[in-house]
Amino acid sequence: MTSRRMSFRHIEAFRAVMATGSMTEASRRLHTSQPQVSRLIGQLEGITGLPLFDRGGSRLIPTLDGTRFHAEVERAFVGLASLEAAAGRIRAFGAERLRVAAMPRLAGGLLARAVARFQLDHPGVVVAIHSGDDEAVNEWIATGFCDAAMTMVYGAMPAADLDHVLTLDCVAVLPLGHPLANRPLLTVTDLRGEPFIAASLGSALRDRIDGMLAAARTEVSVTAEAGLGSAICALVAAGLGISVMNPLAAYEEALVSPIAIRPIAPALPVHFALLFPPDPTRSRLAQAFSACARTVMLEQLTRLPQDDAAGIRPGQAACLPAP
Repeated sequence: MTSRRMSFRHIEAFRAVMATGSMTEASRRLHTSQPQVSRLIGQLEGITGLPLFDRGGSRLIPTLDGTRFHAEVERAFVGLASLEAAAGRIRAFGAERLRVAAMPRLAGGLLARAVARFQLDHPGVVVAIHSGDDEAVNEWIATGFCDAAMTMVYGAMPAADLDHVLTLDCVAVLPLGHPLANRPLLTVTDLRGEPFIAASLGSALRDRIDGMLAAARTEVSVTAEAGLGSAICALVAAGLGISVMNPLAAYEEALVSPIAIRPIAPALPVHFALLFPPDPTRSRLAQAFSACARTVMLEQLTRLPQDDAAGIRPGQAACLPAP
């Protein structure tokens, strides 16, 4: 055997001759000369130590060894084809899994819409949605259990990579017919002595509202506490009191609950953002989802009314984001 090593050109020539049965036809297929094909086949026979063809007549007849060797060559090319397909799937993020998280208000609305749009462009990606309170979401991101999250930030930013999307101001929600609903703008002092539906103790929203009331030396009469915006609005609609909450929850719940919504001063901003694990290297998959989620969030959140002096009645959805 010669010390020459087998190359792709040898195999390419061999496959062409096997397919055409002729050195001349193989040279045409490979856009080269017939002597070059003949030389490559001769070198391949020397490298393998196998007689690959019987040279009799105008056509080349593969030997038994040549037929067996051809079968191995084709198996190798099937493997190369599968590698090409795998590369295509990697380029398109196929056969991958993305874990995303959000608090319940965002998980069932904005996040679900973002996932649906993301999968239009990346149908091979399995997306798992995890829903929990802000503490759970922050923990999932900080530990890397989830790849991305939508969140609303009222206070200090969590220990994670945060991409700010949009800031809106919280609003006051009141029962329809409440005397304060006649005002286009409420101030914190307007809440003095009013029955109040508070957010859960220990939540970032509760801390910010308590701080706002304390700064204005205003006391309210807490009649109930709730962790979900839907529960707060249901209690407000039932006449148990007034509350202050993020505008997304307020306007979504106004579709089904008889409540009035008013701006309140001083402003209590809520930051809508995307969270990512603290690892500075973000995967292409996470980057693609981030771009899609940001687009959906901006489309939906910028359609929320900034000033609703007349309130909103159940079923009046014109001013709300479309599903």
